[in-house]
Amino acid sequence: MRILVFQIDIVPGDPEANRKNISKWFKEQVSSEETDLVVLPEMWTTAYTLPDLHNQAEPPNHETIDFLKKLAQEYGVHIVGGSIAVKEKSGIYNRAIVIDKKGSVVYEYDKLHLVPMLKEPDYLAPGREKVKVFELDGIKMGIVICFDLRFPEIMRELALQGAQALFIPAEWPDARAGHWEVLQQARAIENQMYVISSNRVGAYDGVEFAGRSMITDPWGNVLAKGSQGETEFLTASLDLENVKNVRKQVPIFDSRVPHLY
Repeated sequence: MRILVFQIDIVPGDPEANRKNISKWFKEQVSSEETDLVVLPEMWTTAYTLPDLHNQAEPPNHETIDFLKKLAQEYGVHIVGGSIAVKEKSGIYNRAIVIDKKGSVVYEYDKLHLVPMLKEPDYLAPGREKVKVFELDGIKMGIVICFDLRFPEIMRELALQGAQALFIPAEWPDARAGHWEVLQQARAIENQMYVISSNRVGAYDGVEFAGRSMITDPWGNVLAKGSQGETEFLTASLDLENVKNVRKQVPIFDSRVPHLY
């Protein structure tokens, strides 16, 4: 499977401008002959304009979903659509969306772990459902969002459900860039799966973002990595036989003794 990761800056509080930018980059970068799946970053329609999200968040069946569906159909690619602020009666959720190349919503995930350092809990509601795998082209995959990366239990749960690849849309700050890189490699190694991240670049409200989007293989080798501050488009091919081979060579799942943990 051929992956294309968007590492981009975001126009704060302007979903329409950000959709126009995504359309432009799709036109410039995406070809169904070279790409099977496109990955977008966290909160790419609004950025972290938390105090204003009550005005900017979209309803569940929102304009951005229709936008992503049309892109998927037009370009013949699957889209891991990063995450978007979605407003429901129970609160505003940081919601990841996965759409297949036919334009169908395959999976949605609400961020479970909200970032206290960014005061997310003051403005967002945490997810209410357990993580689950989804499938694209018969490949089992999982998705978490940014701060979730610090909680290895949910990645292990996805691996136990059979996930061979994990996606991480993010707005991870540059102040903790070292953690960002090491944790991705650790999650890939300990779960023996591909880890693909899309992190934003640029700065907002005094926070500079880390960039350094990565595609990491099940051995922890970094196949592609973005710079700290530039808009870039990362590509790599996922060889799912590699997942099987690594899990056979080092059979950690057969060696687990969870009743003693």
